[in-house]
Amino acid sequence: MNKKKNIRIKRITKSRKIFYKLKATRLVIHRTSRHIYAQIISSTNKVLITASTLEKNINKKLSYTGNIEAAIVIGKKIAKRSINKGIMNISFDRSGFKYHGRIKALANAARDLGLQF
Repeated sequence: MNKKKNIRIKRITKSRKIFYKLKATRLVIHRTSRHIYAQIISSTNKVLITASTLEKNINKKLSYTGNIEAAIVIGKKIAKRSINKGIMNISFDRSGFKYHGRIKALANAARDLGLQF
């Protein structure tokens, strides 16, 4: 496996151990070069809410789905859906990705609409 990927997987396992101990509901982010995905997962590892750039109504609005603009749209969409379900307090699981660029934009967009990390 790639050295970069191994390092990211180590970061994932460290943070996820902490989330499991805290039994926290978490916002999990995954990004690829073309898309960004967000899921809210309960403490029992059940997916409650999802949003991604693969959804047709979001995909039509965007010219390109792998940029900061798309991350902001996904952050707002996941925040609206979670607030509608009554989920306000979550932990932010960035899946080992560094906190900058699209990850930071998604987190800030979700915070602006009322999610508390």
